[in-house]
Amino acid sequence: MKDYLLLFRGGLHFQTATEEEVQKAMKKWEGWMDELAKQGRLTGGKRLTPRGTVLSGHQKQIIDGPYTEGKEIVGGYLGIKAENFEEAVQIARGCPIFDYGGITEVREPAGA
Repeated sequence: MKDYLLLFRGGLHFQTATEEEVQKAMKKWEGWMDELAKQGRLTGGKRLTPRGTVLSGHQKQIIDGPYTEGKEIVGGYLGIKAENFEEAVQIARGCPIFDYGGITEVREPAGA
């Protein structure tokens, strides 16, 4: 199996969601990730805070968040194992972020 990275953007706005909405979302995420772990496909991951800084260009200009759109912020990532890129995409399709209008990007490490 090969390693892949899933990057998550957008989705539920934890800062403005009700406690009930957060709990419901977390339960979905836990179930999905538990299933990946049982299959031996989950290699790690973390949810990220919304705070961020981007360094850009030759002059390394600092651009602090918040960004114009929530979908621009990488909110978390997971490492997974899959037989090939197509299977990694299929695994990503089960991600709960889609229930909240979010985006999942599937990436393969160079040289993998």
